[in-house]
Amino acid sequence: MIRKILNIPALVLLLAAGQVYALESDRKQPIEIEADQGELDQKNRSTTFSGNVSIKQGTLNIRAASVHVVRSDDGQQTMKATGSPVRFGQTLDGGKGTVSGEAAQVDYSSATNVVRLSGNAKVTRGGDKAEGAVITYNTRTEVYTVSGSKAAGGKGGKRVSVVIQPDSMGSRSK
Repeated sequence: MIRKILNIPALVLLLAAGQVYALESDRKQPIEIEADQGELDQKNRSTTFSGNVSIKQGTLNIRAASVHVVRSDDGQQTMKATGSPVRFGQTLDGGKGTVSGEAAQVDYSSATNVVRLSGNAKVTRGGDKAEGAVITYNTRTEVYTVSGSKAAGGKGGKRVSVVIQPDSMGSRSK
């Protein structure tokens, strides 16, 4: 049950990081979860892990203070990971390096297919990097949005920062 609930959100976290797919072999690996505490509520279809949470599946690594996953009656899932910060990383297929990211909070909804990294969000793939108050990724439309603190509804003026390496731009247009 725990494996079923966490499988989709764990893999979706890395979809927020780039259009290049992670190692296909990772999906066939067991999910290993370590935490100071875990709670499975069968009636409410929720699972919560707290205290130095570590989730591994193949090369996928997620570290958070807590991870809460809820599955609705119709099979939809929501996931909320919090931390100081939540960190994730994974090796990409095709020798394209690794992807990593972090944010104070990562939310995912299978109903909307949206991953939302909020609170000093950063995603790095090779030399490419995106930073902002909030980074959202729609896994259905493959649309990314990076918002600065004002656009994300916060105070202050931290702007979006994006670095795209020349080699990355050339390989994307091929």
